[in-house]
Amino acid sequence: MPELKTLGLFIVTALAEIVGCYLPYLWLREGKSVWLLVPAALSLAAFAWLLSLHPTAAGRVYAAYGGVYIAVAIGWLWWVDGIRPTQWDLLGSAIALLGMAIIMFAPRTS
Repeated sequence: MPELKTLGLFIVTALAEIVGCYLPYLWLREGKSVWLLVPAALSLAAFAWLLSLHPTAAGRVYAAYGGVYIAVAIGWLWWVDGIRPTQWDLLGSAIALLGMAIIMFAPRTS
């Protein structure tokens, strides 16, 4: 069960990062309100805080998080941007998630 908790925390972390970057994109590229920068900053602060909740070494967390970020970003491509991922997008995401699982859940000696 700790594996599901870790994965869930990574997913929420990735969403916080993506939202924190997407809102300034809307302001800069789509001409939306500058006030989007306020929730963007809060979202990026939440992203940093969420990464700190993992009980393992920061470098390992950052490396493994990248795999989940890739998969969540491909989901964002589909659900928010309305672009269906290709089989290659999905394969790449699966490989990235496999890498995350190896990094986070491999047996370690203390």
